[in-house]
Amino acid sequence: MSKENAIKIFEKKQVRTHWDEQQEKWYFSIVDVIEVLTETDRPRKYWNDLKTRLLKEGSELSEKIGQLKMQSPDGKMRLTDVADTEQLFRLIQSIPSPKAEPFKVWLSQVASERLDEMQDPELTIDRALEQYLRLGYSEYACRGFY
Repeated sequence: MSKENAIKIFEKKQVRTHWDEQQEKWYFSIVDVIEVLTETDRPRKYWNDLKTRLLKEGSELSEKIGQLKMQSPDGKMRLTDVADTEQLFRLIQSIPSPKAEPFKVWLSQVASERLDEMQDPELTIDRALEQYLRLGYSEYACRGFY
């Protein structure tokens, strides 16, 4: 199975992602999303409390959450709770946050970009070039990537 791991940026915060080519789905680190939406310094604790609350309410969402190995801040690969786009939209509804709506728009854009890239692989190169320019690389240096 071919995989693509990447870090996506939402409002200057990192969200670890994984593209499952076989299922053609993005998976997102739940604790990263919670950190972005709540701005808490303890996103794992928030996620554990939210899972408990969802179970008490009878939600089956937390039972369907999977785990994938993703690189943690210390550089090690660790199992991380992940959700696909549909699950993430449902989860976001359970988190009171003024950032929820902008995050939903961002999430839709991430999914749409991947589908566009599957249709036209040249878009992947164009987006990479744009990202390098945003990071401050010169256009001359970026031409070496072609």
